[in-house]
Amino acid sequence: MSPCNDLILSCDEIQDAKLLSLVSSVLLAQGNKKGEVSAVGQRIVKVLERRVPESQSARYLLPILSNVISLSPESLTEEQTNVVSKKMADWLRYASTQQGVAQPSGGFFSSPRTRQPGPVTEIDGAIATDFFTVLSVGQYYTEDQWLNMQAFSMLRNWLLCYGAKGLKTPSSDNKSGMDRSVMAVVSTTSTPGRLLPPKDRLREKAFEYCQRLIEQSNRRPLKKDDGELQKACLIEAVTIMDVICKQDSSYVYRAVSFLKILHGRISGDATYARALLPIAQFFLNHGKMAAVDSDAIYKHLLSDIPAQLFHNPSLAFEFVQFCKDNTQLFTETSSIFRQSFPNLFKFLAWNSPPLISEFVDLLPFLLDAGTAVEIFHLLLDLPCLTAALDIQLRSAALPTSERAACDPAVKPTTCLEAFRHPQYKSMFQYLLRTKSTPEDAPERLIPLRQLLGSLASSPRVMQCAETVPVLLELFFRVVAEFADGTLINQLVVLLLQRSDQLYEVPAFKDDVYRVLSSQLVMLCRLRPVLVVELSTEILEFSGAVSNIQNKEAIFTHMVWAIGEYMSVSYDKRCTVEQINRFFETLEAMLFEITQLRPLASTPSYAPRAISVLMATLTKLAARSQDLIPRVSMFLSKMRTFVQSPAVTSVYSEEDLEEILIRATELMNLLKMPSVAQFVFTPPVDVASTRFQREVNDSLPFALRIVTRLLEPAPGFVTG
Repeated sequence: MSPCNDLILSCDEIQDAKLLSLVSSVLLAQGNKKGEVSAVGQRIVKVLERRVPESQSARYLLPILSNVISLSPESLTEEQTNVVSKKMADWLRYASTQQGVAQPSGGFFSSPRTRQPGPVTEIDGAIATDFFTVLSVGQYYTEDQWLNMQAFSMLRNWLLCYGAKGLKTPSSDNKSGMDRSVMAVVSTTSTPGRLLPPKDRLREKAFEYCQRLIEQSNRRPLKKDDGELQKACLIEAVTIMDVICKQDSSYVYRAVSFLKILHGRISGDATYARALLPIAQFFLNHGKMAAVDSDAIYKHLLSDIPAQLFHNPSLAFEFVQFCKDNTQLFTETSSIFRQSFPNLFKFLAWNSPPLISEFVDLLPFLLDAGTAVEIFHLLLDLPCLTAALDIQLRSAALPTSERAACDPAVKPTTCLEAFRHPQYKSMFQYLLRTKSTPEDAPERLIPLRQLLGSLASSPRVMQCAETVPVLLELFFRVVAEFADGTLINQLVVLLLQRSDQLYEVPAFKDDVYRVLSSQLVMLCRLRPVLVVELSTEILEFSGAVSNIQNKEAIFTHMVWAIGEYMSVSYDKRCTVEQINRFFETLEAMLFEITQLRPLASTPSYAPRAISVLMATLTKLAARSQDLIPRVSMFLSKMRTFVQSPAVTSVYSEEDLEEILIRATELMNLLKMPSVAQFVFTPPVDVASTRFQREVNDSLPFALRIVTRLLEPAPGFVTG
């Protein structure tokens, strides 16, 4: 059945509040093709403006009005918003403090007599002595009490949409910020008979309402569910206070002392952890203006909460979102934020998949020259941190009798025992630290990584391990923007060292090696002279056969960087002796992996590593031409290598053919030393030109051209 295009639904003439609510819901669900949102908003305000009969209820309309301002805030005029603001101020402040009466069911036995309603009570059962709020308790509620609760539920959104308009006056702009604020403190103190504009009056009543809610939050609820409502209202009240202070700075001084007391009261109760976020937000926004030292609030938030409640998923998301939204304010107002990054990473270690996108946004703000090295170690140890947090939680859940310290003379047999063992205690404390400690050496964690190996295959640890490559790539991309030569050299050394010190998570090493190898090339391109400056460390890494077997990607890229940047074109300090030393080390490596062995013991190495070693030796020989005969002789023996039965049994035919082609091309290029020197060792003024970059990028093609020149194909006739 097709829809009828001629059917028109309108709310213009509807007087009944409940019917208007139903029709408006249908109109809003259709979108705003014909201005339905504006029409609904206009009609609802008109109905609210007149006195609604007792037989009808205005509370049917407020949810619809809330939808209207969410969909199209501009649909209401200034005059209409003033009407609603005036109504909301009254609903918030002047609702009845007497309980409602039960509505008769209309049954045969229903009695027309009703007992006189009593006063509403506080959440702890005491009779309320102040005005009604959403935390006031009654068996039944009156109409204005329902409107009070609904008005509070939409108050923040209303203030954000309409509260900030028309705040400035010509006279206020002529005063300095501090003078204006001090005078406003006096002016906002409620005075009998004083008539405020509707929006200012709403802010005043809203502020008083929030103060009352915060006072009510100090009462002990009789029901558990009321306790959760109490915390939710406290969070909303502090958030609305922040909004009010942003719109009218005169409220800041009244709010600061109030929230300081609140923070002191709830900061020691972990169940109120979520409420600490809007309090910290308030002081981030207004602490400077109020001239108060808020570091204690930030320190408690960033130190204690992540350490204690990292396993709470909803809090973790809100906390990290809070940090992400306030990175600029944090970095401008306090150094505590960057110092607390080890604590923040606990949220990621325990809740990796949901928080990865938030940490992608957050990480750049945590990085600077002082934190880069420690964050590099922390990222590589992130899966290990997940395992340590698991042990920490399990240890805390043990009965007190089982938490006694272990005998130092007895070696622990389980991770739980090791957590309390003196030998491992300091290692766990370092990994679970709450603030930055750049002076500590991460090498101390090597025994701990081995100890936690039993947890490496747990789902949570493996999920965390999957996030590390993403963050590592981002780490190097950000560091490249500010790193100086010293930091780049330090990172290269650490990269080579830490490649041996990774947590044994399945597939983790391969993913990390892939990222580290590509970033190693990036660092070398940023600072080519590091090949000369770090020659000792690079030679040590490049001279280990085990690195070809276990870390082929890093080894291959390191060898490529040697061939590319061990040249006087990039560093005047590069000497023939240094070139010869690198040559001899890499020559020994190539000999080791290509020497012929008995058929059963021939190991298989990556063909890419063999090709890169040959190319790098050729480049070094082109820069120290006394080495050309040694390279040429070595390359000429590659045909024997690839044709050996022991070799053909472990390498594919395509790989061997590629190795032989590359050896032949390099050998032919060395037959023309001047050409080889130009291709592999460009002059200083040519090294960075577009021509030379294109030569390097298309080097395989250039090698093939030289090969064809020296070895014409059959049937080729010269000249």
